[in-house]
Amino acid sequence: MAVAVAAVRAGWRYARPVGWKLGCCPGQSRAGLSGAAGRWPGAAPTVAPRLLGVAALALGGALGIGHTVRGRLKTQEQLAKQAAPELAEGRLQLTLYQYKTCPFCSKVRAFLDFHALPYEVVEVNPVRRQEIKFSSYRKVPILLAQEGELLQQLNDSSVIISALKTYLMSGKNLEEIISYYPPMKTVNDQGKEVTEFGNKYWLMLNEKESRRLYSGKEARTEEMKWRQWADDWLVHLISPNVYRTPAEALASFDYIVHEGKFGVVEGAVAKYVGAAAMFIISKRLKSRHHLQDDVREDLYQAANQWVAAVGKDRPFMGGKEPNLADLAVYGVLRVMEGLEAFEDMMCHTRIGPWYLRVEKAIAEAQGNY
Repeated sequence: MAVAVAAVRAGWRYARPVGWKLGCCPGQSRAGLSGAAGRWPGAAPTVAPRLLGVAALALGGALGIGHTVRGRLKTQEQLAKQAAPELAEGRLQLTLYQYKTCPFCSKVRAFLDFHALPYEVVEVNPVRRQEIKFSSYRKVPILLAQEGELLQQLNDSSVIISALKTYLMSGKNLEEIISYYPPMKTVNDQGKEVTEFGNKYWLMLNEKESRRLYSGKEARTEEMKWRQWADDWLVHLISPNVYRTPAEALASFDYIVHEGKFGVVEGAVAKYVGAAAMFIISKRLKSRHHLQDDVREDLYQAANQWVAAVGKDRPFMGGKEPNLADLAVYGVLRVMEGLEAFEDMMCHTRIGPWYLRVEKAIAEAQGNY
C-alpha cells in the first residue's frame, strides 16, 4: 500500500510538458481529449450541486480543493499499524495519506522533498477512502508522525509544514509543537461549520532560532503573507482554469483516473461523469471567487504578481534558496503540469525561470540533479 521513498522521489521529478519552452508558446501542442501527459491539478470541490449527485458519488466528495484538519486517531493501535521510514535524525517516521493530484498534498510533498525527509505515501481511493478509515476526519492530506512511542496525526497542509519546520529548527518534541496549532470551529462564507487552526503560518521558534532562519522580521512576515496567499487565492484559480472547457476537463480526469486509486467502474464514471460535473462546477467557482470572464487572466496576473514579489535581485523569495512561500506556490502550481493551463501560464507570464529554479533546488536537495 505504501510507496517506497526512492520511488516517491523518482516518480515526482516531473517531465517537462510536450511543446513547452521558456518564452515560447507551443502553438497547437495542447493537452486535449486524449489525455494529459503531466500532472493534474486539484479537483472537484465538496460543493457539488444536487443535480450532479452521480458525479459526487463517483468522486466521493473527496477530490476537492480544501483544507484538512488535525486530529487524533481513534486508538493508538490503529496508528501503530502505519509506520514510515525514519528521518535523517532518526527521530520521526512519516506516512503521507494523499490524493496525488491534490494541490495541498503537493505542497506537503514539495516541503518534504526539499528538506530531504524520508516518507512513505499511501494513495487514498477517493470513493471508498478505506485507507483513512482509521481517522475520524476523512480528508487529505493526513500525515502520521511517529516520535519514539508516540504516534500523532496532523492534517491541514500548512499546519503540517509549519509543525515540521519548527521541529527541524527547534529540536522540540512534536507533541509540544502540535499544541501550538489549536483547532478552532468556525463558520465559512457558505454557512458551513469548518475547522481552522490558530497560528498555522507561524513557526514556533525562539529569537536565536529565528535569526538562523530569517534575515529579519520583514522576511518572516513576507513568508507568512505569501503562504497564506497561496492558500486563500492561488489555489482557487486551479479548478476554474483546468476545467475551463469540456476538453480541458476531460484531459484533467484522464490524469486523475490514471494516477488515482480507482477501480475499473469507478474510473470510467469519474472520467466522464466527473469531467462533465467539474466543467459545470468550475463555472460556479468562477462566480464564487469573483474571477474574470477569462479565468486565464486571473492565473496570469497571479503568476506575475508572485514574480514581482520575488523581485529581480534574488532567485527565490527565501533568498539563495526557497523558503516556505516558494515551496507553497510551487507545490500548488505544479499539479497543472502537462495541462493546457500550465502551458498557457508558462507562455504568457514571467514565472518560468523561477519555477525551474525551485524544481532544480528540490532535485538537488534529493541528490537527483
